Formats: sequence, C-alpha cells, structure tokens
Amino acid sequence: MKSVLSIALVAFVLSALPAYAQMGQAQPKSETAIAIEKALASPIRTAEERARDMPERKPVQTLEFFGLKPDMTVIEIMPGAGWYTKILGQVLADQGKLHVAVGAARLAPRLKEWGLDKVQVVDGKFVTRPSGQRGVFDIETVEIPVKNADMVLTFRNVHNMTPAARGLLNKAIFDALKPGGVYGVVDHTRRHNEPTSPENWRRADPVVIIKEALDAGFIFEAFSDLHYRPDDQLLYDSQRPSIAGYSDRFTLKFRKPTR
Repeated sequence: MKSVLSIALVAFVLSALPAYAQMGQAQPKSETAIAIEKALASPIRTAEERARDMPERKPVQTLEFFGLKPDMTVIEIMPGAGWYTKILGQVLADQGKLHVAVGAARLAPRLKEWGLDKVQVVDGKFVTRPSGQRGVFDIETVEIPVKNADMVLTFRNVHNMTPAARGLLNKAIFDALKPGGVYGVVDHTRRHNEPTSPENWRRADPVVIIKEALDAGFIFEAFSDLHYRPDDQLLYDSQRPSIAGYSDRFTLKFRKPTR
C-alpha cells in the first residue's frame, strides 16, 4: 500500500514540476519596458536624473501601469525640467508622438539640445494668476491644442493648483483625449480632509483628486501603491530634508468613457 502511495505521490510531484518551474521563471519584458530601459540608459540623462530612477520614481513600472505603448500619442502636462520628457520622447520617437503642454514653452530650447526634435511644444493659451496661497496658482485660461490623444500624463503638479484651476485643467485634458484615452496622475500624498498648512501645501488629497476627475467626466479605473513610502507619515512638506524629496505618492489612472 505504501509503495502505491509513494508512486502516486512521486507522480503528482513530477506532474506539477512544469507548473512550478513556470511560476519561477521571469516573465519576458514588454516592448514598452524594453523601450523605457533603453531611454533610461541614454547619455542625455544626467547622473542626478539617474539617481532618482530607483527606488523613487520607478519609471518602467509607473509607465507600464498607465498602459504606455510606443505607438501612442501622449501629452505630458507641465513637464518641468523634463525628467519624464527625456524618457517619453525617446520611447515614442519612432512609432508614436509626444506633445508637451501647459507651461512647457520654457522647455522648447532644451529639446533640440537633447536630440528630441520630434517632441512638440503645444502650450496653447495658458494664463495663471496668484491664488493668495504659497506655491498654489489659479488659472484664468488653459487650452491644449491637441485632439484624440491616447494618453495624458502629469507628474507632481496638481498640488500646485487650486480646485478651480484643476477643474479647468481636467476639462482641457478630457477634451484632448480620444474616447477610451487614459489620464495618469502622480503626486505627493496629503492626509484625507487635512486643512492646508505651511507643512502640507506641496501635497494633495487623493480622494479630492479622484472626485475632481469624476466630476470632469472621467472613469476612475485603477490606482497603484508603487510609490507608497511607509516611513513618510504625511506630516511634513515633501521637500523636508528628512524625506529628501522621496515622498509617499499616489498614482491614479483615469479613462475617458468611450461613449
């Protein structure tokens, strides 16, 4: 009896080995991941930029979460100094297209220097005014002169706007996307319902950001904990030396309805 059971057990283990082996195998990299990693290795990126790749910004995982593909038309909102522009511009150079918009004009001279001639600056009308709150502005007018984009992305910008300003921006983004297009947002996390203070103004409440996007007509599709940081207690400014710019961040994915 024991021998029969032993034989049966051995047979079960052997039959299961291919499945266990498959589970242990690394999954092949996607076309997007390969393209992003190539861009990350580009000489146009500085040592300071490379230092933020991991564990802070995680560009491969973040852009794959949003669903980036090399043949997409993408708009980057408020590209700042171009950290993500250098990556997106290379990934989309051959098959897709990258537009930088809303406060992007200052980046125009740098694009040629970086060899990103195909990236288009499409600022349109963008008029801001002071809100009376440190680091936060209001918007009088914002236009994005691109239609039927596959994706719009913005990184660590929405905290700099009043709710009214974000409402105008959300509408402009909604209009720029094609039906089914993706809107991706990353920003520094603020505690839910916490009043604004000198310590948290550079943070945003993700619940508020979700509600504002829903009010603009978007579908809330997914969130990621990629940028969760357990030792950031959300008490202080994201630029505090103790956090060193590596704050807890929310990562939200919205989609424009198809009808």
